[in-house]
Amino acid sequence: MTPPQRTGTAAALALLLMTATACGGSGSGSDSGDGELNVMMYQDTLAVVQHNAAERYNEGADVRAVIDEVPGDGYDDKLRTVMGSGEAPDVFFNWGGGSIEPYVEQDMLLSLDDALEQNPEMEEAFIPSVLDAGKIDGVQYGIPLRGTQPVMLFYNEQVFEEAGVEPPETWDDLLSLIDTFNEEGITPFALAGNTTWTQQMWLQYLVDRRGGHEVFQRIQGGDFEGWRDPAVLWAAETVQDLVDRGAFGDNFASVSYTEGGASALLAEGRAAMHLMGSWEYSTQLAEAPEFAEEHLGYTTFPEVPGGEGDPAAVVGNPTNYFSVTTEADSAAAVDFLKQTYTQEYVADMVENGEVPVTTNAEELLDNSPNPEFARYQYELVQEAPTFQLSWDQALPRTAAEPVLTEIDRLFNGQTTPEEFVDALAALQ
Repeated sequence: MTPPQRTGTAAALALLLMTATACGGSGSGSDSGDGELNVMMYQDTLAVVQHNAAERYNEGADVRAVIDEVPGDGYDDKLRTVMGSGEAPDVFFNWGGGSIEPYVEQDMLLSLDDALEQNPEMEEAFIPSVLDAGKIDGVQYGIPLRGTQPVMLFYNEQVFEEAGVEPPETWDDLLSLIDTFNEEGITPFALAGNTTWTQQMWLQYLVDRRGGHEVFQRIQGGDFEGWRDPAVLWAAETVQDLVDRGAFGDNFASVSYTEGGASALLAEGRAAMHLMGSWEYSTQLAEAPEFAEEHLGYTTFPEVPGGEGDPAAVVGNPTNYFSVTTEADSAAAVDFLKQTYTQEYVADMVENGEVPVTTNAEELLDNSPNPEFARYQYELVQEAPTFQLSWDQALPRTAAEPVLTEIDRLFNGQTTPEEFVDALAALQ
């Protein structure tokens, strides 16, 4: 999954939303009398699960759920447009965090706290850390609808075997492996450096491991002085050290993710490791199936020296969420959300290669295309005390792009760690 581009300005967005609020907007919701529950979905191969859910829902409901798929590249822009046009969907796909915060601020989203209280099985259905990531300021606005996507450390088992080394369990192990693979003429870590969110993954884990989950939670909560936490400076200094050690090779800035450059380096043995979202397995299975099935290893990001963070914590995309607008028939919308944890829905996800975030998923994982990898992912997330949403999805739009820019400058030696911290703390 590649995070969609965020375009447009916060001012434009605010104007759109204020206009919608002022007009009152009839919306496409079922309370407008059309007898339909409009569900806006991100268009991809996984949406078949939501289509099946809508069919089951429609068999016994007075209100008919209608799935409206929007191409991924334009999804964010289309959502902003319809939310500001008075034609907001009743239910819509999102990433939680900063992707829905503007709508919460404009009172356009329905709090789902009452739905959880009145339907306790709904709260019990999901892994707690993932359900919590659907909250804004402690209020539930999102219900998980898709599988989990933690960031993991993938490695080439053949390369490791030939070098006589094991995957890293500590930071010292990781530094030692950098030296080993550099001596072997192999790039220690593949990094698609012309795509900034791949670099962001490193800082997310370094900050979380060093300072704990609370460091970024403070920033996500709007206190950008939190960027001055010592853990952030340490992480920036560590990135600089990794670059100087040759951890990513000499040409990482020109390596493409979308064109498969980093994944190819790993599969071909030209790189030993790759920090990437769990979708790397599917990517390798499609592009290098023999490598994926026989030589692709995976493990967790190691502990760091002096780290206060829990080494079991994970970062990435906990899942995607359904949120409900205030224009919707809330009873019909909540009934539709109950589809997301039925046995049929979860079975569809597993069959489609996803790893569900429901507590009833474990017994179904043997039906996954790769049960061993699916079970590893599931347990990794289930046992994680926290699951930090990707920074560029968690932050407000006005901050996400500048943060990515500064991360890119840090990796490419265009700023010092101290300047990096100052620049982020100056953001609004």
